[in-house]
Amino acid sequence: MAEHVDDHIETVRVRRAPKMSVFLLLGAALGVFVAMILTFAFDGSDQASPNTGFVYSQMQVFGFVTLICVPIGIALFGFIAVMLDRRASRHARDVVVDHETVRGESE
Repeated sequence: MAEHVDDHIETVRVRRAPKMSVFLLLGAALGVFVAMILTFAFDGSDQASPNTGFVYSQMQVFGFVTLICVPIGIALFGFIAVMLDRRASRHARDVVVDHETVRGESE
């Protein structure tokens, strides 16, 4: 069995970039945490809403506040991740690498 080797030198750009999914999950978690704090900091669940006339439970209020806080947290941490990504692209550097491809021929 004969092998064929292609060998050439390439220049590649290397940079460190943040993982967007981690930042977005942290933003969502922060949004849930802030919603929990806001829900339990203000105790007004025994009063009827002036707009609808209904009395909402604490879990319903938590759900409503979570629907507002989670997207805000995701947007905030997404913005931070984009800014860090742009900063990382300025600090990118070029590296010379040896690219080798080995192909075997079958008989």
